[in-house]
Amino acid sequence: MDRIDAMQAFVRVVETGSFTRAADTLQASRTRVTQLVQQLETHLRVKLLHRTTRKVNPTADGAAYYERVVRLLADLDDVETSLSTASEAPRGRLRVDVPAPFALHILVPALPAFHARYPDIRLDLGASDRKVDLIDEHVDCVVRGGELTDASLRARHVGDLLLGVYASPAYLARAGTPAHPSALEEPAHRVVGYRSSRTGSPLMTPMRRDDEELRVQGRLALSVDDGNAYLAAGIAGLGVLWLPQYMARMPVARGELVPLFEEWHLEPMPMYVAFPPSRHVSRKLRVFIDWIVELMTQHAPAIRPAR
Repeated sequence: MDRIDAMQAFVRVVETGSFTRAADTLQASRTRVTQLVQQLETHLRVKLLHRTTRKVNPTADGAAYYERVVRLLADLDDVETSLSTASEAPRGRLRVDVPAPFALHILVPALPAFHARYPDIRLDLGASDRKVDLIDEHVDCVVRGGELTDASLRARHVGDLLLGVYASPAYLARAGTPAHPSALEEPAHRVVGYRSSRTGSPLMTPMRRDDEELRVQGRLALSVDDGNAYLAAGIAGLGVLWLPQYMARMPVARGELVPLFEEWHLEPMPMYVAFPPSRHVSRKLRVFIDWIVELMTQHAPAIRPAR
């Protein structure tokens, strides 16, 4: 038995809850993964997994062993990576998922420079605002805005998005220009809601001016779960928007959106790169994360302490 292979197989079974899915992620047969875990249990003389027809869960001993093995495998990968020659170029496939507006406005336009620097890295890019299961979907990392609620993920704080309130000229001509955020609660006004993939409810950002603080709910004209559709709805005049400044910059310059309540302060939205806790930060992933930090420094630098 190769103990390292057996440990990797066990870790992946725990993370996916299935021998079949673990085998898929390891590009091995289900029989091979089953044999490795059985050999590991025999070697340790401990039952590591509860097996049922629907789910595989670690035993108490298995859970404790998993925590130790995850750290051991990460340390081993770090040692091997540190011994690689500095001149060796990072290479291989990297699966990444980012918010659709971030892909459209920031990441994709900058990719030629990334590929010029790292020509041997192939990016498989998902552009979505949905919640991604990094293990089951074999995704190396995600870029996400907002506070992370999944404590099982490792994350790096890469920037903060400044937010503003906007509406189209056609909307303001029809509904009037609100002088105070509370006016958005009046019957004449409508807002477009951005529906969180985590909660299913529209997000409400607190607004502050001096000692005054409020959260405007407004009357929803529409709620969407995609950032590009959200922006399009605002430009079409369906209602008032809360937008990151990078998304609003060009529509404002083209006269498609008008900023509102500029004397009010909105809490910046943190941006993170997140990845599984047991996923080794390979050199290709490390350089990608560092590049995202560079990119965010240009477009939305971190203004809050890293978490």
